[in-house]
Amino acid sequence: MTELKFAELVEIVKRLRKECPWDREQTNESIKAATIEEAYEVVEAIEKNDYEDLRSELGDLLLHVVFHTVIASETENFSINDVIESIKNKLIRRHPHVFGEVTVSGSEEVKKNWEEIKLSEGRKSILDGVPEILPALQRAHRLQEKAAKVGFDWEKKEDVWKKVIEEIEEMHEV
Repeated sequence: MTELKFAELVEIVKRLRKECPWDREQTNESIKAATIEEAYEVVEAIEKNDYEDLRSELGDLLLHVVFHTVIASETENFSINDVIESIKNKLIRRHPHVFGEVTVSGSEEVKKNWEEIKLSEGRKSILDGVPEILPALQRAHRLQEKAAKVGFDWEKKEDVWKKVIEEIEEMHEV
């Protein structure tokens, strides 16, 4: 039943792209700000603990996923099935403790493995993947979270200076 409802939504968006002048004029570029706004509305509904609003806002966000994908499929860049296949494969690949033979002791080990898997997928640094377009404060927070995962997190500023000196000494050795 879920697949049928999802397919109906995709068909509605395709029809809107053909028959509605406004929808037809839209591009991925023209609706990108609205997509971000919808994501923030989802977060706001979560923070209000308002499940009725959350259901509605998730629908709006899903509409944007479908809308962007239908636009991409019109130019034969990718289809909704490609999007689904991509996320399905990523979830399986990044959960070897569920879909493979890896054993983990808890969620901290899952997060560590997740970062290692992302690095094996071609990322050059654990800091890769934090969108440059994020608001500055949010970007700084995400970068700090990622740095903390590999030991760059200290309680006292004196400890930070110790690490800076250690890194400078390592540079002199090279």
